This record gives sequence, structure tokens and C-alpha cells, in this order.
Amino acid sequence: MYRFLLTPRWWGINVFVVLALPFCIFMGSWQLGRFEDRVQAHESAKEQAAEQNEERSAAAKEGAAAKARPLDSLLPVDKETSGELTRATGRYGEQMLVPDRKLDDKSGFYVLTLLRTDSGKSLPVVRGWLPGDANTAKAPAAPKGEVTVVGSLQASESPGSNGVSAAGGLPKGQLGAISSASLVNLVPDDVYDAWVTLDKGDSGMKAVPASAPNNTGLDLKAFQNLGYTGEWFVFAAFVLFMWFRLLRREAEFARDARLGLIPGQGGAEEADVDGSEARRAQA
Repeated sequence: MYRFLLTPRWWGINVFVVLALPFCIFMGSWQLGRFEDRVQAHESAKEQAAEQNEERSAAAKEGAAAKARPLDSLLPVDKETSGELTRATGRYGEQMLVPDRKLDDKSGFYVLTLLRTDSGKSLPVVRGWLPGDANTAKAPAAPKGEVTVVGSLQASESPGSNGVSAAGGLPKGQLGAISSASLVNLVPDDVYDAWVTLDKGDSGMKAVPASAPNNTGLDLKAFQNLGYTGEWFVFAAFVLFMWFRLLRREAEFARDARLGLIPGQGGAEEADVDGSEARRAQA
């Protein structure tokens, strides 16, 4: 009944199934592992940010400047240096507002001022947070003269990730994402590919806590991995279902042919052979 499994056609089908099933399972498991890695990275980043904020508070009481490391020693920003306490010296220049930022479940805006360092490059410094709509009149002016800032080092933000707005068309003097790419067309200076949030809010503003490093959150990519996991396992189940369906249909066809239910197939041919043999015996 199942002799058809030895035909070249079914050899090809069986080889495809034998290769496809483990491949789909492997790819599904790999995508699931990627999702689990992102979840673990998210949890680790949250713990790291919390620890750094605690260290930041303790350092503020003991003298943060003494524990802060020079800016250049921490660049470029990566997962290890993000959130580290740093210091930089220079003079404040152009000031901008970053609207639609929440702190303690309240909506407000950041006050960002560019610090022109001795290297000639400018460092974006978030001096603090204020509640309400972004308004230049509300933002305190930056200190005059040479200053040394101390705060947590942060990587450039990406629009649309980690709660950063991707909206465009902001009024002059406002910035959607804190990044060198966003500032390059707004200011004449070269800008560091990093920014700093002060450990202590300036001019009565509330300090902005350090955030987790980029690409460590449960973002769209993480859920894409989870979706791909489901797709690979569904495809494996589909391959197995189609193989079983073809096998069942072929077995039913072979059975019907053997019983003579299909004209010109199986049982009918056997009947013709039996009739020929009977006629030869009578002769």
C-alpha cells in the first residue's frame, strides 16, 4: 500500500521534509534566543541605570567632581560607559529646548545648552527639566564664564526609540532628539556624538536621571524576533501537515486503484490479467 514512498517523486518530498523540519526548528529557536537575549539586556540595563543613579546621588553628596572621569576618556559611548559620571570644562553657548519629555509621570521639557570645550567641539548638556509646554521664557539662562559640568554621559538618541519623539516641524530653538545628527544643521560648531545630563539640576531645575543605553530595551526589534520565532514554528508545522496530507491522499489513491474504483488503474488491470490467464487455460 505504501510502496509509492519508494518512487523518485516521494524520495524528493521526503528529503525536503527531513531537511526543512530541523532547519525551521533551528531558526525558530535562534530567533527565540535573540528575543531572550534582548529581554536579559533590558533587565541588565535597567539595573545598571538604577545603580548609576544611586552612585550619582551618593557622589553628589560626597563631591561628584572628584569621582567624575574626563569626558575624552569615556568616548565613544558604549554600553559600558553609558551612564558613567563625567566632567567637562568650557563655556555655555546656544540654548535649546527638548519638548514632550516626562519626568515622574509629568509632562515637561529639557533645557539643553551647548558647552563649547577647549577642543573646539560643543557638548550638549541637559541642565535640567521643567514642567509644562516648552517655552523659552521659562528656561533659565546659562551661567556666564568658564564652567566645569559634572553629570552622566549618555549616547545620542534615535528618533522613535526609547520614548524619543520622531515628530518633525518643531519651532525654532526646539529639538526632538538629542543627537549630533539632529544638531549638525542647527548649530555651526562640531558636536560630540554624546550628551551629558547634570547630576544636579541647574538654576532650580530638576535633574534628569540617566537612562539605559540604546538598543537594550524591549523595542520593535525585540518583538520582531518573537514574531519570527512564531513564523518559523508555524512553517515547520505546515510542512509536517502538508506531508501527512499528501501521504494520506496518495494512500487513498493507491487503495482505490487496487480495488478497481479508478478506471484503467489498479484492480481493473489486475482483472484484465486474470481474464487473459483464464482464456489461455481454456485453450
